[in-house]
Amino acid sequence: MAFRPLPARPPASLLREAKPLQALFNQAERLTHLQHLLDSQLQPAAREHCHIASWREGCLLLIVTDGHWATRLRYQQRRLQRQLQGFDEFANLTKILIKVQPPSGNSRGNGRSINLSVNAAEAIQATADGISDPKLRAALERLASRGKSDD
Repeated sequence: MAFRPLPARPPASLLREAKPLQALFNQAERLTHLQHLLDSQLQPAAREHCHIASWREGCLLLIVTDGHWATRLRYQQRRLQRQLQGFDEFANLTKILIKVQPPSGNSRGNGRSINLSVNAAEAIQATADGISDPKLRAALERLASRGKSDD
C-alpha cells in the first residue's frame, strides 16, 4: 500500500478550519484591530515604538522599544486611558501597563562604521607611537587602521 499525501491546501483555509488555529487567528486579528485603535491615539513618532502585547480583564499591556518611550507614555498614561475608554473595545479599561522590550536582533552589529581620512589615521597612528600603555596603544592602532585613502 503506497502512501499518498493529501493535496496541499492554502494556509488561510487551514487557519480558518482548525479549531485551535482558528482561535489563534481570531486573537491575532483582534490584537491587530486594537493596535489600530491605539495607533489612532498615539503621537505619530510613538507608533512604531509601542505595541499591544495583551488585553484582558481591563488591563492593557503595552510593549515599548526603550525606556525613553516608556517614560513618555507613562506621562501620557491617564490621557491615553481616557481616550481609549471612548472606544467600545476598551470600555472596561482600568489599567495600562507599560513594559520595555528592546527589539530582537543584534543591534550593535548594525551600528555606525567609522571612516577616517588618511590624515586623521596618520595623526592617530603618530599618537599611538608615543603611548607607553600597551592596551591604549593597541586600541589607537586599531582605530588608525580604519583610515581610508582619499580617492
